[in-house]
Amino acid sequence: MTLQINLKRVVDDSYPVHIGSLPTIQCEGKVAIVTNPKVAGLHLQTLLACLSAKEVYIITVPDGEQYKTLETIQHILDRMFDHRLNRKSLLIAFGGGVIGDMGGFAASLYNRGIDFIQIPTTLLSQVDASVGGKTGINNRFGKNLIGAFHQPRAVYIDPSFLTTLPSREFGAGVAEIVKMAVTFNAPFFEWLEQNDLREGDNLVYALQKAVETKAGVVEADEKEQGLRAALNYGHTFGHVIENETSYSTYLHGESVAIGMVMANDLACEVGLMTQSDAERVKNLLSRYNLPLEYPIADVERFYQAFFLDKKSADSAITFILPRGIGGVEITDSIQAETVKQTLSKFTGRVS
Repeated sequence: MTLQINLKRVVDDSYPVHIGSLPTIQCEGKVAIVTNPKVAGLHLQTLLACLSAKEVYIITVPDGEQYKTLETIQHILDRMFDHRLNRKSLLIAFGGGVIGDMGGFAASLYNRGIDFIQIPTTLLSQVDASVGGKTGINNRFGKNLIGAFHQPRAVYIDPSFLTTLPSREFGAGVAEIVKMAVTFNAPFFEWLEQNDLREGDNLVYALQKAVETKAGVVEADEKEQGLRAALNYGHTFGHVIENETSYSTYLHGESVAIGMVMANDLACEVGLMTQSDAERVKNLLSRYNLPLEYPIADVERFYQAFFLDKKSADSAITFILPRGIGGVEITDSIQAETVKQTLSKFTGRVS
């Protein structure tokens, strides 16, 4: 006997992304703000002044990618239980990409899922990590291999939070902006070449274009079954770099910048990109003092790490490669020898 459970339904997970000064946020129930000591010290009072809620609790976690672990998630969940949050409660992820990933993941787990909103405070999280509903943590096998798709109820992007951002963090965010321009928007890339994001209102315009670009991709492919994988340009290589260096040497955006250079080299090798366009990307990244090289110690070990990438399946490694400027190719048909030849160019280089 076979019984059918019919669960077909349309779920509207749409949400607004506000770019501008933080507005008043009203919540009827309890609110848990997940943040780290650094962000709390700089900006927590600004958030609290804009927040109207029945009860507000602050949950702090250590600052850094190395703390994006199950142990930290357990800490967040324990504090949520301590404060007796329920399914009508709200979690606010207030910080950079690490906080957004962990806060969203904790919200997806607590009572089988509660609402959360993203208030990103770094450039990288404002242009990329806060939009799209990807949440998760790292483990010894790689980056973001444990997680869930859990869309926020809203995203509030306040550029004023970026005034306290160190230059390295700013550059890391620029890498994600460049990533989206290279793969999806050639006119935007040309605009980035001609304008400095540290001057005037250029950054606000770049925020808008980057979020618009990512939103369009997420709308077309929420669960990364196809097109959305293209947003991982630079990440396939970058995640291996982060794992090899125990998430302590490079910021995420810095690893992505190096990963883009590696992906571009591979794209040139297989005829998808010209050396001239690859140089244009390097020149733009270098303008923001991003690292462009990584000394690969063991090509075979680096290559084998690709198989733990979420986009890869069985014996096929999926690579996201630029097709010139403004186009992208998702392929799993590149020969191992070709990939290793590209990797060998980075052995012995000094980052």
